[in-house]
Amino acid sequence: MSAEAKPKPILLDFPDQLETERLILRPPRPGDGAVANEAIRESHAELKRWMPWANPLPAPEDTEEAYRRMAAQWITRESLPLIIFRKSDGLFVGGTGLMCRDWDVPYFEIGYWMRTSLTGHGYMTEAVLAQTRFAFDVLGAQRVEIRMNALNTRSAAVAERAGYKYEGRLRNYMRDSEGELADMLYYALTASDWKG
Repeated sequence: MSAEAKPKPILLDFPDQLETERLILRPPRPGDGAVANEAIRESHAELKRWMPWANPLPAPEDTEEAYRRMAAQWITRESLPLIIFRKSDGLFVGGTGLMCRDWDVPYFEIGYWMRTSLTGHGYMTEAVLAQTRFAFDVLGAQRVEIRMNALNTRSAAVAERAGYKYEGRLRNYMRDSEGELADMLYYALTASDWKG
């Protein structure tokens, strides 16, 4: 890409909502912190193991503050955080989003979490596929990856169900929420995988 063609992400226009058969994914808005915090509280026993931001349990105002910061990141295109609602009843499902690792490539990472009571219904796989389509078809991504603690088998299963290819394991890559060394698994798709 030439220097003149360097992207200015803040000037990119694209829809501010993704829809699937059962879900609506949209950026956080002021006021979303309360419903998100309710889901975090319900799911804390599982979340605290994998998500540093869930340990300790955030207060409702902490979640609201975080979601307002995420709303600003969406506007600046610094990151593209999304929250998930079930279409049938508007229930808050969880959080996800495309972290912009390098707009020059473009290269993104998808992260996700969901409320415990809704696991096992394929909602997160559906949300990941919607974001993958958006990344490649709208944002022109050349690479999208998903990574997780190697012990997080449920997260790895979502990546596999969404068609992501296992790329490897980085040993002793991070500390988990207990302070223990942990390995990181990488899954990814490239533009040629997506088109193929």
